[in-house]
Amino acid sequence: MTIRVVLDTTVLVSALLFENGRLAWLRRTWQSAAITPVLSESSARELIRVLAYPKFRLTRPDIDRLLADVLPWCETHAGPIKAGQLQVRDLKDQVFLDLALAAGVPVLVSGDGDLLNLKNQLPPC
Repeated sequence: MTIRVVLDTTVLVSALLFENGRLAWLRRTWQSAAITPVLSESSARELIRVLAYPKFRLTRPDIDRLLADVLPWCETHAGPIKAGQLQVRDLKDQVFLDLALAAGVPVLVSGDGDLLNLKNQLPPC
């Protein structure tokens, strides 16, 4: 049985870029269909934008290869995403919370302190 999850951009980038990093196991987990990352158009655009940061020194073919390592295993939430009642202090993180709630995803994976501060207010997420 696969678990649907929203992975914030930092988590996704870490899993994709750092093959021996602490989040590298996530790539194997989605590729084995144990989890299904859920994306929206805006979260996918954010992932592409972050992968293009100069500090990563990735070429367009590098970015395409990394996207090919995640996108085929993702579910796209195309429905409306309304702003939730809970507000994240950093508005850039709001998209992940709103996506998880709109898509009915039980797991939101983030290391972001602003999102983590809300974890007790989000049952069952």
